[in-house]
Amino acid sequence: MLSRKASKDSHGQDSSYFQGWQEYEKNPYHPIQNPMGIIQMGLAENQLSFDLLESWLRRNSNTMALKKDGVSAFKDLALFQDYHGLPAFKEALVNFMTSMRGNKIKYSSDKLVLTAGATAANEILMFCLTDPGQAFILPTPYYPGFDRDLKWRTGAEIVPMHCSSSNGFRITRCALEQAYQLGQELNLKIKGVLVTNPSNPLGTTMTKTELNHLLDFAIDKNIHIVSDEIYSGTVFDCSSTTGFTSIMEVLNERNNNNYNNIRNHVHMVYSLSKDLGLPGFRVGLIYSNNEKVIAAATKMSSFALVSSQTQFMLSNLLSDAKFIKKYMVENQRRLKRRKDMLVRGLRKAGISCLRSNAGLFCWVDMRHLLSSDSFEAEKELWKRIVCEVGLNISPGSSCHCSQPGWFRICFANISEDALHLAMHRMKVFTSSIFSVRFPIIMMRKKSF
Repeated sequence: MLSRKASKDSHGQDSSYFQGWQEYEKNPYHPIQNPMGIIQMGLAENQLSFDLLESWLRRNSNTMALKKDGVSAFKDLALFQDYHGLPAFKEALVNFMTSMRGNKIKYSSDKLVLTAGATAANEILMFCLTDPGQAFILPTPYYPGFDRDLKWRTGAEIVPMHCSSSNGFRITRCALEQAYQLGQELNLKIKGVLVTNPSNPLGTTMTKTELNHLLDFAIDKNIHIVSDEIYSGTVFDCSSTTGFTSIMEVLNERNNNNYNNIRNHVHMVYSLSKDLGLPGFRVGLIYSNNEKVIAAATKMSSFALVSSQTQFMLSNLLSDAKFIKKYMVENQRRLKRRKDMLVRGLRKAGISCLRSNAGLFCWVDMRHLLSSDSFEAEKELWKRIVCEVGLNISPGSSCHCSQPGWFRICFANISEDALHLAMHRMKVFTSSIFSVRFPIIMMRKKSF
């Protein structure tokens, strides 16, 4: 006999998000060995700048050899390390975050907890901030993995805050109040709001107005805010109206009577998985002004440690400020170029995207391709795209979007050739749909 948690199907593996991955793994695309296979466009992974990182490693071979000043550091790194983390690495991390955010806020290493990726960071915060049966509000659409990461082991619940395409899925005070009321109707104690900024899956950054709505709401309800900012370095449009603003920056601008209370209720999650393209290194963190949260999270981090070897190598990488600055600028340039390629390809297929300025994906509008305005029709379209077109993309329903017909498509984990092939497949597919629905119009077009 297994435990209830082990035997109960509550992991979320039955989501179409994970099902698409399973179909891909059965028939993965390869340009030579399997050119008719499924192209993976459901993976938010940044593979565009490996050459820059590899060139740095070649120039800094001592780091890979685990040497410091020419002397082997292997023994020190191989022995047991305190789960607080290597001081040099934590200092390098806060300096990196400070620089990446334009030095608008100074981060402190004693308010930071290292974790094995952002997944562990978010789960640890749920353990710290909720008891089983209590809930966090999440704006929809949200990352499908949160159903697993936040709920599965902690017993926490999620109350969706439904955002609409009518305002670009922006957060409003009205939507926050409606979600809070829904939680009360479900007899759930709301402990906070969790947001991703930049948004996964929207690829948009939150405005200062939205962030202030969040802070005002948290003050009014006496609840927490968790801001997952793992895509903050992927922002490729940094104009005054669309650039990135951290929740910590807006928090520091406040000087009202509730400041001391709210500053202890705001917590940030970050990782190096997206910005540096290092998800396999499993480096994440929690940043908080709340000393009790930091103390509890540090104890819990013993179940999700970052290896000393990883910390050693990355502390050297992040400390090379000249390289990091060049890397971030070039990586953002490459992301924008690749995103524009996807948008142009989809436009040729008669498909539009939500305007975005960050992330490794686009939020794609395929409502006009649905056979009916329903999630059943969305699932039918999604299955055809996966099985017939050979593209693994994520349907909006897996992200809990309240409107059928939206999809998340990733663009940074495949080659340019694969992206061009994917867009060609989509163009052929949409043409076949239109020719069936509007045969006379299509015939007329062909006559020209």
